[in-house]
Amino acid sequence: MAGVPYMRPPEPEHGFDVGDVVEVYCDHEKNGQRVRGWVKGIVVQVDSKMVAVQFRTNVYLTDGWMVPDHILWFPVNSPHIRVPQKRSSRTEAVGSKASQL
Repeated sequence: MAGVPYMRPPEPEHGFDVGDVVEVYCDHEKNGQRVRGWVKGIVVQVDSKMVAVQFRTNVYLTDGWMVPDHILWFPVNSPHIRVPQKRSSRTEAVGSKASQL
């Protein structure tokens, strides 16, 4: 019997693991206001196609509903999920001074 030709599965640009801190572009609450932007979350589940991210703040679906368990699902190759971006040293210095006060 001849071997069955098949394609190798695509490798994701970023591999996510449970416990990874990521940034997600979504609707969320910041200072009591609903905003759309990048917010940090923690990966709580990963499979071959989807990544589940849990947040400490309220997050919203695109149709406006708040997500009660603070967990959003994203495709592994979604442009709306990324590894956290480094903050500039000036921003970090200001933040550390504020936390010391």
